[in-house]
Amino acid sequence: MAETRKTKVLIIGSGPAGYTAGVYASRAMLNPILVQGLEPGGQLTTTTEVENWPGDSHVQGPDLMVRMEAHARAMGTEIIGDIISSVDFSKRPFVCQSDSGTVYEADSIILATGARAKWLGLPSEEAFKGFGVSACATCDGFFYRGQEIVVVGGGNTAVEEALFLTNFASKVTLVHRRDELRSEKILEDRLLKHPKIETLWFHEIEEVYGSDMPKGVEGVKVKHTKTGEITDLPCKGVFIAIGHAPANELVKDTLETHMGGYVVTKPDSTETSIPGVFAAGDLTDHKYRQAVTSAGMGCMAALEAERWLAEQE
Repeated sequence: MAETRKTKVLIIGSGPAGYTAGVYASRAMLNPILVQGLEPGGQLTTTTEVENWPGDSHVQGPDLMVRMEAHARAMGTEIIGDIISSVDFSKRPFVCQSDSGTVYEADSIILATGARAKWLGLPSEEAFKGFGVSACATCDGFFYRGQEIVVVGGGNTAVEEALFLTNFASKVTLVHRRDELRSEKILEDRLLKHPKIETLWFHEIEEVYGSDMPKGVEGVKVKHTKTGEITDLPCKGVFIAIGHAPANELVKDTLETHMGGYVVTKPDSTETSIPGVFAAGDLTDHKYRQAVTSAGMGCMAALEAERWLAEQE
């Protein structure tokens, strides 16, 4: 028999937005339940150095998330390692099914499911995922000590990954389809001055190739975006860093979205198109996408949920 849990506030997701919502909802004596989801701790668990979290000039992403989780627990948030597989907003309380079989009934919901890495969509990329193709330099970088590596992208993620990979690789080639980066200037300066990094402008990946026995990447074919010329680029690792897409699978058919799937919230608010449902962090933020803004939105969502619940009573 499946267990049914009832709560005033159910928080779905466990990045900076989710854990901060937990802290604030706990302080409001709402006894929130937080379901961590597929990736406990969110994207910061795949980041190394975080230099822009106020109060920490240097902190490791995974360490920061361990501290946030501990803080939410200490305040009184019940944190559960489970995955919400479906939500029903058509009745109140809202009903959420989980992978474990537990059913969660919630008077209000804070969605903090975040975002996840985008891929190029090439069959050859798919074939070598986990065998030389990765979207997480911090997870897989150390496998490529002394090797040549390719990073694809031109924003903050790509530049950060390229710089991090110089700790292991003999050479990092950044492949970008334009001739200028979209990253912060401080990162761009570091990248362009780094002796191990070479930039390949106006190019995109056409194909990843390698061997089957043992399975592994041996190089990529890159195409010039203007001339169409194909060049062979030997490498052992390919890191895809072309941004992220909101993890909206739970709500994309029930909540209003825009800008490629980000959940719409009311101006200066975390309220969604359904009363009692709030969204915070990278699920709704297509503009800033920072840990500190996600945490701020988690705070807003908890305060708004508290106010909304009081109004219902």
